[in-house]
Amino acid sequence: MSSSHHPHTLRLGVNIDHVATIRNARGGDHPDPVRAAEIVAAVGGDGITAHLREDRRHIRDDDLKRIQDATDLPLNLEMAATEEMLAIALAHKPHAACIVPEKREERTTEGGLDAAGLHNSLVPIVDRLREADIRVSLFIEASERQLDAALRLGAPVVEFHTGEYAHAHLDGDSERLSAELKRIADMAALAAKNGTEPHAGHGLTYENVQPIAAIPQLAELNIGHYLVGEAVFVGLENAVRRMRELMDDAR
Repeated sequence: MSSSHHPHTLRLGVNIDHVATIRNARGGDHPDPVRAAEIVAAVGGDGITAHLREDRRHIRDDDLKRIQDATDLPLNLEMAATEEMLAIALAHKPHAACIVPEKREERTTEGGLDAAGLHNSLVPIVDRLREADIRVSLFIEASERQLDAALRLGAPVVEFHTGEYAHAHLDGDSERLSAELKRIADMAALAAKNGTEPHAGHGLTYENVQPIAAIPQLAELNIGHYLVGEAVFVGLENAVRRMRELMDDAR
C-alpha cells in the first residue's frame, strides 16, 4: 500500500540528514541517504526532509538532485534564510522549503525561527520561493507572536518546534509537558483557523509522538534523528513502520 493511493490524514515526513552524518564521518559514500529515501518511499512514508546546512555537515549539494530523482516523494528542503540557500532552492525546486534558524555552533536546530524579529529580511525570501511555486514553511515555536508573523508573511505552512515538549517529556515534568502540549494544540488550531497548514517536529520519539499526533489540526510530522538512530538497531524500514503505526493509532 503506497501513500500515493491512500494519503494519510497525518503525513509522516522523514528527515534523512543523519544518514548523511554517518556517511560523512568517513567521507566516502556509504551509507547513502538516497537509499534511505527509497526505503521511506517503499514503506509508505509521505515525504523526505533534508536540511542543507551552511557548513554541509550532513546533506551535500549533490545529494538533493539524487534524492529528488530517486523517489516520487515530495522533498521538503530545510534551509537558512540566506541568499545562497535561496539560490539552491530555486535551482532544485523542491516541493517545499522550510526556513529554519541556523547558527554554526549549534548541533541541531535549537528553538524556532524568529519570524517576528526577522520579518523584513524574510519577506523577499518567502516571496521568491512562493513565486517559484515552492511551498514555504516557517519552523517556529508555538507562540501567538511567531504565528502572527508567519501569517503576515503569507507562509502557507508553519512547522511548530516540539523540542521543549520533548525535553519536558524526558525530564518527566508532567506540568510542563501538558503546558507545552496545550500550547502546540492551541497554536495548531489557530493556524488552521487562519488558513495556514500546521506541521510539527523536533525531538519526536515512539514514547512522545502520540499526544502530538492526536492534535487534529496537524497535517504532518517531521521526524529524523530518532528514526535514523532506531534504524541502527531495527533497520529503517521497521523504524518508519512503527512510527507510522503509532501516529495512526493516535488518530
